[in-house]
Amino acid sequence: MAKQDNLKRVIVDFKKLTPEILALLVEKYPDGYDDDQIISFRNAKNELIEAVEVSTEDTKYLVKVSTKLAVTMENYDEDDYENFDSDDPEAVQDPEGIADEEVEDDDL
Repeated sequence: MAKQDNLKRVIVDFKKLTPEILALLVEKYPDGYDDDQIISFRNAKNELIEAVEVSTEDTKYLVKVSTKLAVTMENYDEDDYENFDSDDPEAVQDPEGIADEEVEDDDL
């Protein structure tokens, strides 16, 4: 198996999520991701980023976690993406009526 250390690292925001990366996420986290699978780090602007990690042969993707990501993974159906290229970020649409914000406990 190839060493994982020499992989290109790419941070992926929901807006840049492609069908290929979404499929990798659903495959790796079929029941969604848990808090202990979330990686926290600071980006170049010193902002705290929380992401989950998936890898292809040559790239490690750090996908920013969000409400939209969780809902999109939960409702994943590969047939929704069969008419799109695997690297087309336009294919993955925002879930209906979801603002991409943290849910406050008192909103529940």
